[in-house]
Amino acid sequence: MLDKVKDIEVRYSQIEAQLAAPETYNDPALAARLNQEQSQLAPVVEAYRAYEAARRLQKEAEALLSDPEMKELAQEELQQARAGQERLEQELKTLLLPRDPNDSKNVIVEIRAGVGGEEAALFAHSLYRMYSMYAESRRWKVEVDSASETELGGVKEITFTIVGSGAWSRLKFESGVHRVQRVPETESGGRVHTSTATVAVLPEMEEVDAALNPADIEMQVFRSSGAGGQHVNKTSSAVRLIHKPTGTVVECQQERSQFQNRDKAMRILASKLYEAERERVSGEYAAERRSQVGSGMRNERIRTYNFPQGRVTDHRIGLTLYKIDAVMDGGLDEILDALLTADQAERLLS
Repeated sequence: MLDKVKDIEVRYSQIEAQLAAPETYNDPALAARLNQEQSQLAPVVEAYRAYEAARRLQKEAEALLSDPEMKELAQEELQQARAGQERLEQELKTLLLPRDPNDSKNVIVEIRAGVGGEEAALFAHSLYRMYSMYAESRRWKVEVDSASETELGGVKEITFTIVGSGAWSRLKFESGVHRVQRVPETESGGRVHTSTATVAVLPEMEEVDAALNPADIEMQVFRSSGAGGQHVNKTSSAVRLIHKPTGTVVECQQERSQFQNRDKAMRILASKLYEAERERVSGEYAAERRSQVGSGMRNERIRTYNFPQGRVTDHRIGLTLYKIDAVMDGGLDEILDALLTADQAERLLS
């Protein structure tokens, strides 16, 4: 491991030298690539240099153990140095894990009401609100692509894009069945009902990422429904794409022009096809190895939101938080951090 880290430090020094040279900036694309690579390598290099400093401190402390007057102080420093090395070695192992190439991408989120009728639709809307508020807390942008609303303010289904650096790295474990236990607003007897909604989170892809063949795609246009003013009912700007080989259907109706809706629908379609292929490939290994945080498949129950008890439980890692109001208001970091840590721990064991 240390040999690999040393090579990374050498590369980091080379990049520093290139970025210090004025001629590098004659090629803006090169400078941008170097800056990006430097930012990716920096955490590893910083941890490695701290690790080497702890090793030097250990050697110095060991040398002082033979001095009776310094022995007690040396033992204390030696203990701190060894603890620091252990912590930094673990940190380096984590940093050296293969990066998900999609971590920096935007995400496309689909939420569909499941079991529970109108209450499920209201819960689906609550989940949309939760993710929107989380995105807002990170200064990400939320763009609704299509939505099917109910009369009581719920959503049968909604597709939206979250635009922001690292959106996929934070939200990629959210796919699955979310379950709610609460007293519906329409329930007069005060009984707790259980409803579900399905969440699918996809990294946003371009057409080239999924190698889309135009001949495989049928495009239909129709008039938008829902909010949007007079424009909605006057033009057929909404777009539906059908991928004939797989039967995959996507819609986009929120943009004001047919061209914009088609462009966004193509990205959603590319993301769906990419994810389907990724799940097919990962499924080949499912019998041999199951990730601690779950497969992310849509039929897997991942989390329960129990309103009467004020708790949220993530079943994949056994985490329960008694702060449901904060979570529903977008306070997801504690859960997402725990999921990421569990995933890293599982990969370190593999």
